[in-house]
Amino acid sequence: MMDSGMISKIEKAKRYASEPHRITFKQFGASIKGENSDHYVQYEDGKWNCTCGYFQTRGLCSHTMAFEIILNSMVEKGEHTEA
Repeated sequence: MMDSGMISKIEKAKRYASEPHRITFKQFGASIKGENSDHYVQYEDGKWNCTCGYFQTRGLCSHTMAFEIILNSMVEKGEHTEA
C-alpha cells in the first residue's frame, strides 16, 4: 500500500528523470560490447579511459564517444586521458 509520501517521491523521481540536465556523472565504469570484443570504459573527474587498443594510442575511441552521445549533458565532453 502506498502512502501520499511515497506517491510524492515517485512523482518527483519522474520529474527528475525527465530533466537529465540535473544529473552530472562524476565517475562510473561500464562494459560495452564492441564489434570484435568487449571493452571497459571508465569516466572519472571529467576524464575518459577505455581498454581498447585505439584509445590506448589516441586517447579517444568510438566507445567513449558512444557514452558521450548516450549521456549527452550528464558528462563533460572532450576530456580524455593522455595516451
